[in-house]
Formats: sequence, C-alpha cells, structure tokens
Amino acid sequence: MNSYERIYEVVRRIPEGYVASYGQVAALAGNRRWSRVVGYALHVNPDPGTIPCHRVVTKDGNVSEAFAFGGGNRQIELLEAEGVTFTDGHVDMQRYQWQTPWIEE
Repeated sequence: MNSYERIYEVVRRIPEGYVASYGQVAALAGNRRWSRVVGYALHVNPDPGTIPCHRVVTKDGNVSEAFAFGGGNRQIELLEAEGVTFTDGHVDMQRYQWQTPWIEE
C-alpha cells in the first residue's frame, strides 16, 4: 500500500462530526513527517464521497484555503452540516478533534 492509500484509509475512519489534523493523519498513516504529503494526497482525493477530506484541518483548527473541492468556505459548510462549530474562524480542537489516544501530537 502506498503512502496516499494509507492516508486515505485513515481519513475514511474520521467519524462524522469530528476532525483530525494533518499531523494526526500523518502519524496514523505511519510517518509523522508526512503532514505535507497528507495535504497533497487530499488535494488529489480520487473519491471525496467516501474519503471525507473536509474533516482534515490544521492543528489549530483552521480549514484549508486551498480546499480542492470548493475552497475554505465549502470546507466550513461541509463541517457545519455535520455539527462542527467554529469559533473565531476555526474549529475548537478540544471539542471536535477525533480522539486517537495511540498517538501524541
């Protein structure tokens, strides 16, 4: 399985109504240094219907202005439709971050 496939497998597991950071996805995919690779993989997501790339945000809860499927505003809309709320323009990571206790950021 290549790096993108490993990343997509992790992103598929992020529950509706939660987010994960790029670094969190990278660590779960097997390499903490893959944060940028996660971004590249999500930008060319072959199946956004089953690989919910909108659930990946920065460690500070910011959405991507380069969100490949409609820009940052579209990413916000998709997350809000799942019940995720924004404070001062970013996700409250304490409240909405997918809990994966087997890694540390």
